[in-house]
Amino acid sequence: MSDVDDKLVGRRLGWRRVATRWPFTTPWIRLRQDDVELPDGRQITYTYLDQPPAVFVVPVTSEGQVVLIRQYRYPVDAWCLEVPAGGSHDQPGVDLTELARQELREEIGATCVELEQVASFYTSNAHSNQESYVFLALDVELGQEPVREVTEQIEIVPLPAAEALEMARRGWVSDGPSALALLLCEEYLRRRGYLGPDEG
Repeated sequence: MSDVDDKLVGRRLGWRRVATRWPFTTPWIRLRQDDVELPDGRQITYTYLDQPPAVFVVPVTSEGQVVLIRQYRYPVDAWCLEVPAGGSHDQPGVDLTELARQELREEIGATCVELEQVASFYTSNAHSNQESYVFLALDVELGQEPVREVTEQIEIVPLPAAEALEMARRGWVSDGPSALALLLCEEYLRRRGYLGPDEG
């Protein structure tokens, strides 16, 4: 069993972790299996992805344009609208604010004047322990050369903030975490004047 007891709530509920193993690992994810004894004495094996934190960045220019990306995603064989995002798998312990700035530079060749953490959420809490953090990047300036990974085929799609939010609500931003990140930034965008009183 791991030296770190990371299921404190489960333990209070009577779930007892008996053993932990990682049968499959890559540089990006680890498959974790926990043998667990339930309060009634039955034993189960719980399998899920053990993933470090990720960031989702909603970039906004000084003109109020939200900079989305259109990216080819091999698992679904489709082009998907998203916000810039990335995980901390290759940088253990990295400051998440710095990670958000890196993703802006690498995916869309941008810098920002201000970066505000808005919220966090679990990306897929039945299948993964990953927590994702939403950042709002303000006064974003494009123009640097992106530094993309070999699999990243990306087109930059700037849109008025109200239009980007509407696309998230209608399901046109089909990447769920990206859509949620946009919607979590709505009130922040309104307070800063990027949405009219009746927009969004």
